[in-house]
Amino acid sequence: MTDAATDPSASPGAPPAPGMVWIPGGEFSMGSDAHYPEEAPAHRVAVGGFWMDRCAVTNDDFARFVRATGHVTLAERAPAAADYPDAQPDLLVAASSVFRKPRHPVDLSDAYQWWFWVPGADWRHPRGPQSSIKALGGHPVVHVAADDAAAYADWAGKDLPTEAEWERAARGGLDGAEYAWGDELTPGGRHMVNVWQGDFPLHNDLADGFEYTAPAKHFPPNGYGLFQMTGNVWEWTQDWYQDHDAAALDHACCTVDNPRGASREASLDDTADLAAVPRKVIKGGSHLCAPNYCRRYRPAARMAQAVDTSTSHLGFRCIVRP
Repeated sequence: MTDAATDPSASPGAPPAPGMVWIPGGEFSMGSDAHYPEEAPAHRVAVGGFWMDRCAVTNDDFARFVRATGHVTLAERAPAAADYPDAQPDLLVAASSVFRKPRHPVDLSDAYQWWFWVPGADWRHPRGPQSSIKALGGHPVVHVAADDAAAYADWAGKDLPTEAEWERAARGGLDGAEYAWGDELTPGGRHMVNVWQGDFPLHNDLADGFEYTAPAKHFPPNGYGLFQMTGNVWEWTQDWYQDHDAAALDHACCTVDNPRGASREASLDDTADLAAVPRKVIKGGSHLCAPNYCRRYRPAARMAQAVDTSTSHLGFRCIVRP
């Protein structure tokens, strides 16, 4: 199941920035036929080698970027009324989406039972205006929208990965494995990543030691030396969202090299509930993924995320292509 040439130390030279590792190029099976429909069908793709951040961008990293550039994130800016003509005025404030546990059993098909639009929630205040990141410098930054992640990457002289690059890296050299480390979620009873244990969204048993985010370099790295490519926080990619079946049918006869996502316009398909907000692919699942809900702590997992939205469980990491 392991690729050839999977030695993460076999790089073309020194990394372009501290904290990056070389991800060797190669062919792999992208997606999955065994889980959620948006992951299917599994299809062969190939990507070139690239450098990737060993861990998600942290609060300390993002703070350096903000000090250097004065960047103001989407969550820190009130939405323009002209962009949301049907919105209630009290919603047009600087805010972001925050997870909060319900107090009683809820319908798992209704995510609004645990997601709330919280004024004053942003990357500095991840749980709401009374919270802070004072002790969370090494945790992944959250409440960053797609443009915030792209702005950081540009400042750092890096880029965001495509979905295919991200999935290649997350697999750590294991082509077809269920998880980033193999085929068991907790091999030998060991927790390999920060996810929800217990009855989501009511009770988290905290068997892995964390209720919310974990430090970005916690838990064992995968075969390429990357920390927490799954679980902890979802991660932005640069690809506009499209169904896998469209991409696979376009290349049913062969392996596709360095695939890119849909066009911005195509990402608007089937989004009547999202009005006209384009979507990008996010990968990896988060600390809110649980066996009884959202089993997306796997390299193949993917979701569409509106680019005008930030949340308390979504971050990013960067790459550099040679």
